[in-house]
Amino acid sequence: MAEPRIKRRGLLLVLSSPSGAGKTTISRKLFDQDGHLGMSVSVTTRPRRPGEVDGKHYHFIARAIFDAMVAKGELLEHATVFENCYGTLRAPVMTTLDAGNDIISDVDWQGTQQLKQNVPDDVVAVFILPPSIEALKQRLQARAQDSEDVVRARMAKSSDEMSHWAEYDYVIVNEDLDESVRQVQAILDAERKRRTRQVGLYDFVNRLRGQP
Repeated sequence: MAEPRIKRRGLLLVLSSPSGAGKTTISRKLFDQDGHLGMSVSVTTRPRRPGEVDGKHYHFIARAIFDAMVAKGELLEHATVFENCYGTLRAPVMTTLDAGNDIISDVDWQGTQQLKQNVPDDVVAVFILPPSIEALKQRLQARAQDSEDVVRARMAKSSDEMSHWAEYDYVIVNEDLDESVRQVQAILDAERKRRTRQVGLYDFVNRLRGQP
């Protein structure tokens, strides 16, 4: 018998990590395997990398447009990382959560802090750690998307980024990608059942008890 549909508030699953630790790869694998999970497509002012599609990986916009969005309050969070700006669009996220659907987003610790300030009851924050600094450097070099200077800059910043791990609800060490995906999926499944998020439980239980 199918489980009864109880009205639920959607959640915003946020993944953060130092560059190269796996937050983007994990989020995309979860999106591919979970049919009830949407992907938050951020806006960014950085140049498009080879293979990236506008509107799928990011909305690539000019700095002037980004600044106008910030001024109008159209972003739930925004940050500048390595001289490029990133932000989460407010309207599509809130529409999705109001409809009882879930969204996954990979943002840095600054963005996570802003999201927790703006939608504190909707955010489930997960921090992804690398198994070692050596593994982190190897992953950055292996993806061959950045110059050596950029790789060095990202490595230099990783210690500061990892210092924010205690601000998150959950922490995962990404030693094995498939296992990390399973762990985040387990977090997502549990958070979907959180009592305070199931806003239809009051009416459902009253019907079970024969109450008006």
